[in-house]
Amino acid sequence: MHPHRYPDPNDQVTYTDPKSKSVGFPAIWSSLKHMKRYMDWPDALKSSLKMNQKGGFDCPGCAWPDPDDDRSRVGEYCENGIKALAEESSFNVIGSEFFKKHSISELRKWDERALSKAGRLKEPLIYKKGHDHYESITWEEAFSRISDQLASYTDPNQAIFYTSGRTSNEAAFLYGLLARSYGTNNLPDCSNMCHETSGRGLSETLGIGKGSITLDDIHQSELILVIGQNPGTNHPRMLSALEKCKKNGGKIIAINPLKEAGLVQYTNPQSPWGLMTGGTDLSDLYLQVVINGDIPLLKAVMIKLLEIESSVGGIVDHDFINEHTLGYDAFVEEMKNQDLQECIALSGIDEKEIDQAVAWIADSKSMIICWAMGITQHLNGVQNVREIVNLLLLRGAIGKKGSGVCPVRGHSNVQGDRTMGIWEKMPTAFHEKLEKAFGISSPREEGYHTVSAIEAMADGRAKFFMSMGGNFLSAVPDTDRCAVGFEKIDMQVHVSTKLNRSHLITGAESIILPVLGRSEIDVQDSGYQFVSVENSMGIVHSSKGVLPPKSSNLKSEVAVVCGIGHALKKHKVGSSINWDKMVRDYDKVRDKIEEVIPGFDDYNVQVRKPAGFYLPNGVKKRKFNNSHQKALFTVNALPELSIPSGKFRLGTVRSHDQYNTTIYEYGDRYRGIKAGRKVVFIHPEDILESGFRAGERIDLFSEYKNERRTVYGFTLVPYDLPRRCLMAYFPEANPLVPIQLCNPITGTPASKNIIVELVKRQNT
Repeated sequence: MHPHRYPDPNDQVTYTDPKSKSVGFPAIWSSLKHMKRYMDWPDALKSSLKMNQKGGFDCPGCAWPDPDDDRSRVGEYCENGIKALAEESSFNVIGSEFFKKHSISELRKWDERALSKAGRLKEPLIYKKGHDHYESITWEEAFSRISDQLASYTDPNQAIFYTSGRTSNEAAFLYGLLARSYGTNNLPDCSNMCHETSGRGLSETLGIGKGSITLDDIHQSELILVIGQNPGTNHPRMLSALEKCKKNGGKIIAINPLKEAGLVQYTNPQSPWGLMTGGTDLSDLYLQVVINGDIPLLKAVMIKLLEIESSVGGIVDHDFINEHTLGYDAFVEEMKNQDLQECIALSGIDEKEIDQAVAWIADSKSMIICWAMGITQHLNGVQNVREIVNLLLLRGAIGKKGSGVCPVRGHSNVQGDRTMGIWEKMPTAFHEKLEKAFGISSPREEGYHTVSAIEAMADGRAKFFMSMGGNFLSAVPDTDRCAVGFEKIDMQVHVSTKLNRSHLITGAESIILPVLGRSEIDVQDSGYQFVSVENSMGIVHSSKGVLPPKSSNLKSEVAVVCGIGHALKKHKVGSSINWDKMVRDYDKVRDKIEEVIPGFDDYNVQVRKPAGFYLPNGVKKRKFNNSHQKALFTVNALPELSIPSGKFRLGTVRSHDQYNTTIYEYGDRYRGIKAGRKVVFIHPEDILESGFRAGERIDLFSEYKNERRTVYGFTLVPYDLPRRCLMAYFPEANPLVPIQLCNPITGTPASKNIIVELVKRQNT
């Protein structure tokens, strides 16, 4: 077993029929179990009543927005939010004594759950080449070693500064400032791996790379399409918004290869009547499209809508199109040239079901389309987003009540990090304002995104890697290639709360800097501090911890960045930046954000409003800030969907007991999986045709540009999904994703669309 691969904690995976209901009593029991297992009850009660509340702290789980007004006092959170809180507030605390007992060689054999459950990191740690243990180090020495290492490079582009989406606005802004004052735009982030394609597709067509709706729009919409998304696991609080839509008379169409419990029936745990009666049926129509069959399906829908328009009219919003869009004629001509039956066949959906969807779309006066990774993580992810926009523009479903685009973000502040400038190719205006605010020279050369950063480490162009949160090695595609790069570099720096696999695949030196969690009190010289975040719908609000820190030797993310920045001053880097002033009082950071980032006028006043404030979004008012000042129809080709004989199309997914690379349990309650994670979901007839049997353990391999990648010991689980389509969990299946198999426009890995073959189990 390779040391960076994922050991299976149990070879005896079992499975039962998947659930058809989500949340309800099982979610309540699961939440209580995690709080009891890992937290003090007083802390559990205090923190759970403050999570996502006004004046409380933002859930570290996802970026789903909180209601502006009517927040539940019982609990404005979900099951996975409680799991994230329990992880952050664990009884267990580990430091140098733990690492004296457990070597890196030993820890590499631990699975992902065991690593994260070891406990909160309580002190700075260092690994040095030739050793097999992490040892304690002071903060001052850590900052000094990091700054000395950075100063040793003649080319700043040898350094990479990665960030995850849990980083606050304040820390992200300073982190980008640190990298740019040093001289590089090498700022890859988790957006590169998920919604980068959404941002690009929306910016091109609508002029802003964000969603255009509010939570109330979802409640009031007549029709919501949920495409390539599993909210029951990844954004559970979205289910209550969908339930309100249904209760208000709206309809929901789910489009996803897997039939997910969260989109079938929802039992609201805050509704006694719902708990007693079995909940709400959410999806009125469930279209199990083949993997990457979304464009063919959308084209089939729009061809049929245009046919209705030509015969009876009333479908196309010509007033909206004439006033606010460009490209309609070319779009219509392309639709006329499409073969309807080919589109239907490629989608994998029965024409009668498509006709039902078309009828509801034609009849609805408002419509929202929500999506996530099932749309974005494809070679044609940008085109997927453009085609979604085409459908909305056709119906005039942009910039009016109950209508618009809704890319649903994962990490709690992934949208905010991008707004703060965490991007490898920020526009010139941003650099100019940054220079004026801090007296630095901000580099203009485009930096590395996630995929190019992996390549740069692997081929020796990058020598320093810093990660502001996250578990980079486990999150990225082509795990083996990333591990090769990690082992080559001079220094890794990991800003973390818990142990993860990225800490264990080391180069010459690795430093772990432990930080406060979102739920913990942050006190600096000027007093009690808060940070801010931006949710999926463009609301910026405060987040203020309520629990005592797990260790007196933790620093905030802001303090860590400022500490490194201050240490670099001795090397004449960022000499004009007053890092000490900003770490003493985060209001000073926000003052600088206001100088640099549009939309943050009176930031320190606005963010103190109980529910926060909305950032400007022209699309909501039918103002399109692109080069044409118009929304654009686009022409998008059908994707290549042929599969070689004997092979399958594989997509990676999360289990219900998982948040990104953090594994809460060894199973998946909704999909009926117990005691393991190395499973591959497959249509029962495909099992028989391939000569295997249900429950058999097999290996999978992908082959791309003459390179073969293999994962071992996966159990075949029969499941309701389209023929020749497979699903498996990440990070276990990530080694199958070729590093070169990424969107050519954005660099987003095609993790939802990998051609693989099943082979008999090898003893590896």
